[in-house]
Formats: sequence, structure tokens, C-alpha cells
Amino acid sequence: MKKFLLLSVLAAASVMLFAQSSDSVSNMYTNTATNLLGSDSKLVIGGYGEVHYNQPLESDVKHNGELDVHRVVLLFGYNFTDRVQFVSEIEMEHVDELYVEQAFLQYKLNDYVNFRGGLMLVPMGIINEYHEPTTFNGVERPLVEKYIVPTTWREIGAGVTGNIIPASIKYQAYIMNGFNGYDGAAKLNGKNGLRSGRQKGSESYITYPNYSVKVEYYGVKGLNVGLSGYYGKTQTTLYDKGISKNDNAAIANADSSVVGVTMVGLDARYRISGLQFRGQLYYSKLSNTEQYNVFTKDKDGKLNDLGNSMLGYYAEAGYDVLNTFKTEKQLVPFVRYEYYNTHNTVDSNISHNKGYGKRVVTTGLSFHLTKGAVVKADMQFINTDGTDKYAKVFNAGVGVMF
Repeated sequence: MKKFLLLSVLAAASVMLFAQSSDSVSNMYTNTATNLLGSDSKLVIGGYGEVHYNQPLESDVKHNGELDVHRVVLLFGYNFTDRVQFVSEIEMEHVDELYVEQAFLQYKLNDYVNFRGGLMLVPMGIINEYHEPTTFNGVERPLVEKYIVPTTWREIGAGVTGNIIPASIKYQAYIMNGFNGYDGAAKLNGKNGLRSGRQKGSESYITYPNYSVKVEYYGVKGLNVGLSGYYGKTQTTLYDKGISKNDNAAIANADSSVVGVTMVGLDARYRISGLQFRGQLYYSKLSNTEQYNVFTKDKDGKLNDLGNSMLGYYAEAGYDVLNTFKTEKQLVPFVRYEYYNTHNTVDSNISHNKGYGKRVVTTGLSFHLTKGAVVKADMQFINTDGTDKYAKVFNAGVGVMF
């Protein structure tokens, strides 16, 4: 029954939409890259950042809390002409980790077709593209977006984007490099799913091309609905030195370190007056996992435990209690339910680990001091499949986007 919770929420939101569409608000959602691409300036500087406090809570155990400058990201873009644009984002995480989050060149043919090439976010779901702290409720991003997608997921490639205005449809379609599945050791497992396989544009290598597509509908005011798809194979360094195409045994051995990935995502965001709804559903089917788990067993002969499918979903509702006032401030109490399982199904040669299935209830407040500045606090209740106990975590933080 719980698997239908998200769909029920989305259906209910749709009913409310058509019953009260006259009260709905703008369906525009934005992020730092979108702001740059819509700017008339030559040089554009922007960014976002967030500082967090996380405190585990137990009645009979005292824990240290964690204080962290989780991330600071600076965007530098340049509009060469009205048609040629460059976008880059430089991210520092936890003060000492430096990454390039995006770096792509765009050529605008017209409103319907833009060509892109470089390091780009994979258009899967909501948070992977709209992950700035002012764009979502809760101090931390949903755990579903961390372990199933996994956010922030970006790879090098090329493709097309566009906005078909008469049909109220936006689309993206890319060919990209895929996850690093094997570089002398297993990069994928049951605990973290695909997360450790992100190449992030850092000396990436490609064995097989991967494909990513997203279509969004925004034709009803206040509503965005997205359908995402990803298909391909993981990459393996066993081809680095080259393998003869006639050496079937060597090719079969190398392909044992490769996993097929098919991922589908359905998402919806809806705002009407002060009410806010969002929901997300992901399903990933992995192939060749039985061979991969055997090939990547540890030195003691223990098999790896990557599952052959993963599932994750969440539903969230919030209300801006300051909606009736003429102010840029927003005060949004919210509640979110999410469930994810990196061992949704497994092959017969490994055991299903109930510890990889988790349900999370998050409830809290987002106080937007003005557009682009937010203070947040929430409580998370995390339950693992097969147990009755909920771990409790208090989170607080500040975030900015400009």
C-alpha cells in the first residue's frame, strides 16, 4: 500500500488543481544556471551555499552534533552573444573538497532547440537540477535523492534542450558517459547503490555511451510534472589497455565488471496560494548484477551485494502561513514522507538486506527572510525495514542563492 502513497498524493493534488485553478500561482521554478541563461549581462556571477547543524537524539545516549559548511558554490557565466553562452559552477564541500559542478557551452538555435556540450547535470527528477537550499524544504536534501538518483549527479556529454511554448513542454536529451562501475575494485554495492560510481567529470573515462531524457509539462498554472529516463551501462577500466575484438574470453571477462542501468523518474510540483505539494518516484533496474557481484567479490571470497533493482519515493506538503501578507518573507511548516530501498530486489546468490530499506518522516519549518535567503529547522525520524525503532535527528541551517 505504501508504494501507492505518492500516486495518491499526486492524484489529490490534481483534483485540487482543477477545482481551484483560479487561485493558483506561477509555475516558474528557477536555479542558478537558469538565472544565468536568462540574463542580459555579458558576465554573470551567482551562487549558493548552506551551513548545517545535525544533532542525533537518543533518550539514553548522548551524541556529539556536527557543524558543517556543507557547500559553497560559485557560478560564473558568460554570454558571448544572444545565442552563445557558457555556464560554470565551482563547488567547495565541507571546506576542503573542491569540485566542478557544471561547465557547459550552449548554442541557442531558437526557443525550441538549444545545443549543449560539456559537464552537465543529469536531468533526473527534481533535486538533481533544483538543489539550491532555497528551492526545497528541509535542511538536508531528501535521502531518496541521495541514494537512488544520486544527487548531485553530473557527467560529461552533449545534447539538446528546448521549450515548446505552444505545447507548454520543456525537454532535455543527452548522450553522456556513465557510472564508474569498476576501476580495479567494485564501485557499486548494496549500501550505497550507484552513488560511489559518479565520475563528476574528473578524468572520466567511457566504455559505453549512456542516454538521458527528461520531458516537463507546465501548461497548468502552478503545476510542473516531469518524466525522466536514463539508460546505459557502467564503465570499466578493464578496457583501458585495449582488448582485441576477436578475444571473446577477455571481452566476456571485462563485461562481467559492467552493470546495465535503466532508471525512470516521475515527479510533480504544485503550488496554489500558500499550499505547496511535491512528489517524486524513482525506479532503477540493474542488469548483469549476478556476474558483477561474483567478479567483484572481496579477497576472502565474499560476494559483493549490489541489488538488481532500487526503489525510492516521497511525498511532501507545506503551507506558507504568510501567504496573505504582501511580503517577500515566507514561513513554511512542512511534512515529508519518504521511502527508499537499494535492495528492492536481489539475485538468488545474495541475501536481501532489510537494513537497506528505510522510511523517513521529516517535519519542520522553512523561514525565507527574503528571496534568496532561508533559515531552516526540522526533525527527522528514520526507521529501517524490519525494526520498530526510529532514529531521531534534529537539523538546523541557513542557506542562500543569488
